[in-house]
Amino acid sequence: MYRKNDGQITIAEFLSPFGKLDENNRWVKKAKLIPWDRIEERYAGLFESGTGNVAKPVRMALGSLLIKQETGLSDDGVVQNVVENPYMQYFIGLHEFTTKAPFAATTMVLWPCPHLRAPQRYQ
Repeated sequence: MYRKNDGQITIAEFLSPFGKLDENNRWVKKAKLIPWDRIEERYAGLFESGTGNVAKPVRMALGSLLIKQETGLSDDGVVQNVVENPYMQYFIGLHEFTTKAPFAATTMVLWPCPHLRAPQRYQ
């Protein structure tokens, strides 16, 4: 099951105990380049059933995989860095800074982003 996002947040809307975040940060710049709403339309189509647990938002799923790809971190490393970094939290679509992990490292392998996975081999 998937619930579409009500709209993507801007850096000005992100709530941080550290004050306003820098719009020139690399994660903020990358977030502006990605058409999150268009990607969400396609992502939502992967969840044809209206039953089951609600999936994490596409920005969180794809964003965390992009963080992993760019940084070379393990799944655990991605979660740890996201917890420590407000810019990464903004990048994955959180609305405010939190010290709690927004997802478990073990869930990263379950996120349906087939275009980021290696192609399957046919027998």
